[in-house]
Amino acid sequence: MVVENKLTLIAGASADPSRYAYTAALFLNRKNLPFLPIGIKKGDVQGKEILPLREKPNLDEIHTITMYMNAGHQKEWEDYFLSLKPKRIIFNPGAENPDFAERAKSQGVSCINGCTLVMINTGQY
Repeated sequence: MVVENKLTLIAGASADPSRYAYTAALFLNRKNLPFLPIGIKKGDVQGKEILPLREKPNLDEIHTITMYMNAGHQKEWEDYFLSLKPKRIIFNPGAENPDFAERAKSQGVSCINGCTLVMINTGQY
């Protein structure tokens, strides 16, 4: 299932090209899939400024949150992420969080333990 023209939030975005979150932005951009990067560190990824997570920006129409933060770092932001009312959350390798996933599922959010990069490359995104 390919989700076209639905906004993805890259949680834990990084301007460091060696990070998987950066590669996710690159892959989404190459497929012309809209995304917003959000994280703690300032920077720019694929021409987009990384939104300041600490400010909890008011964002509308987030379809997917692709998680690049480990479970320990997610805890502080769980309420914020759920307030965005995403349709799904992808917990990338190293970001799996069964407790948060259960909480999200109870609110009707589809949760996937998977790899955004593989999903994009295989047409499963």
